[in-house]
Amino acid sequence: MPDDLDGRIIHCLRCAPRVSFRRISEVIGVSEQTVARRYNTLRRSGVLRVVGLVNPAVHGQAEWVARLRCRPDRVGPLADSLARRPEIAYASIASGGSEIICIIRSSTGTERDDILLRQLPKAASVLDISVDLLIHPFSAPGTAGWTGQEASLTPDQVQRLTIEQPVPVGPLLAPTTEDRPLLDALAEDGRVSHTRLAELTGWSKPRVARRLDTLETAGTLTYDVDALPERLGYELNATIWIQVDLPQLHRIGQEISRHDECAFAGAMSGRHNIMAVIVARNTPDFYRYLTDRLARIDGIKGYEISIRVRRLKQAASLIHHGRLVHPPHV
Repeated sequence: MPDDLDGRIIHCLRCAPRVSFRRISEVIGVSEQTVARRYNTLRRSGVLRVVGLVNPAVHGQAEWVARLRCRPDRVGPLADSLARRPEIAYASIASGGSEIICIIRSSTGTERDDILLRQLPKAASVLDISVDLLIHPFSAPGTAGWTGQEASLTPDQVQRLTIEQPVPVGPLLAPTTEDRPLLDALAEDGRVSHTRLAELTGWSKPRVARRLDTLETAGTLTYDVDALPERLGYELNATIWIQVDLPQLHRIGQEISRHDECAFAGAMSGRHNIMAVIVARNTPDFYRYLTDRLARIDGIKGYEISIRVRRLKQAASLIHHGRLVHPPHV
């Protein structure tokens, strides 16, 4: 079972996905060899993946949150099929096996051709569907995804990790055909070395470094750290759909995003204003979160909860037999 040291390493990677093992060792106070060994064990066992992704906005895409209420006896095959589609960025089964929650990448323009969204309502297993636009992700320094309460870094450690990280300033830059080997390699392993990237692209290492810096600074290339909380001792995962007073939307979203239990929080269209993904060790832990941290926030008018029963896909990884794996080409 991974321990708190593994959690601190994961937090380091969330703050700086391509940071060197040496810098991590300096920040958390263990040897470089220990950091490398722990990371490689987490990656080989399918608990952790660092991946490089092209910002969907480069292709004029936005993210849509779909909730599908389904027949429980037919939900599995549909959910598995959705998870394998490249335009699906996240998928899980929730609410006792009667609901699929997924994020679909698609255009926001008037000339959308959403074959998937046209097909879903016609599926025999789908009883009802709602699709809302994910308008704005909330985030705060040092909260780039869930890491677990006990393994969090101090603000000073976060600053030491992020002080040299590239800050996207735009404008977005469309990748070229020459970038394809580079981006394909990063999609499989976001920490692949400059040496290996030079071999795959036929470029020199300095050219690789310059191109990475250009794509990262433009906001074209982003990184995601996929982790399986249940393999780290956190068994309960819930999506909370929150209604708030509109003038308080940004304040409330930012406050929720700073909670240790929060894996993601974003503003959305539709009946609810905020979608928050919460990770807890167990049911009592989740109850304490609801009645303590969430209850103390002024401006929340109501909420609804979907409890995940099966995780199918993270941002860039399929979950196969309890392991994060690279999606097959489709």
